[in-house]
Amino acid sequence: MIIVKALGLLKTVSSSWSRKHVLSLKDFTLPEYEVVLKTATSFREVLTRRNRKVPTLQGKIVVNLFFEPSTRTRSSFELAAKALSADVLNFTPSSSSLTKGETILDTARTYLAMGMDLLVIRHQESGVPTIISQDLDRLGSDVRVLNAGDGRHQHPTQGLLDLFTLCNALDPTNPRPGLLKGIKVAIVGDILHSRVARSNLYSLSASGAEVHLAAPPTLLPLYFQEFKEHGLILHHRVEPALEKARFVMTLRLQKERMGEFLLPSLRAYHRDFGLTRERLKICDPEVQVLHPGPVNRGVEISSDLMDDPVLSLIPQQVTHGVAVRMALLYLLGGGD
Repeated sequence: MIIVKALGLLKTVSSSWSRKHVLSLKDFTLPEYEVVLKTATSFREVLTRRNRKVPTLQGKIVVNLFFEPSTRTRSSFELAAKALSADVLNFTPSSSSLTKGETILDTARTYLAMGMDLLVIRHQESGVPTIISQDLDRLGSDVRVLNAGDGRHQHPTQGLLDLFTLCNALDPTNPRPGLLKGIKVAIVGDILHSRVARSNLYSLSASGAEVHLAAPPTLLPLYFQEFKEHGLILHHRVEPALEKARFVMTLRLQKERMGEFLLPSLRAYHRDFGLTRERLKICDPEVQVLHPGPVNRGVEISSDLMDDPVLSLIPQQVTHGVAVRMALLYLLGGGD
């Protein structure tokens, strides 16, 4: 009965969806956020059943084109597609024709010729998913493209699952963006290299949250001032950002993207910006923490805080990732 009601609701919300690709949250509208969260809520109910499959994308082909290592995002998309009864193809660069000189666009066109319907792309360079989507559109293709993370640019599905996690913490029965209006959210860490931070800036500001960014000057450069038009507040000390914050999101130090010496040491970073129980005492009494993963334990966040079942929303982020990605695949794939 729950599944029947959920699928009935999906028919209603999907009729108001018109976006072909999900490449960035920069141009997302508040109604689109609401549709995604409402659809994800329905699929969250489906995922609690013994039989966690629904036939909404049966006969569709989803290709995961990942040029960059990933555990959570890739596995989450694969589980989401299979839960919708879609057929899934996973691409591995090291065993592909790229090693023989084939271009990325030719790779995408190969899967197009095989009949793919949805293409999920992750790449270490910014803009690659957009370029591929434009090429497929020029070919007259109806393939839908989802950006699973590109360089320092965007990670829209992570931004959406974080939004869903925050709203669910405030109202599990009806997660919706309006719940965040006036709520203080602090984002702490390697903001310079974080595509997750950029996506969250757009979703949180659109929801009316009061967003504070905190990082050392080398990881929060002056050009982030451009985001001040969204009402964001920048800090080069963590305490002002944490004060009375209801939610705190800490970000991984992306050492693989740090081409220059940006920090004196990991020990010094943890001392000045790492999340601990002691540091959270100045936050809202009901504060909860998030981390998009993977986590450098003892650097961005202490292990005991990360594993706390009340304070940490990190496990919920992973769980909600499947429901949110099911929602996006469903909305873009025109599921039945």
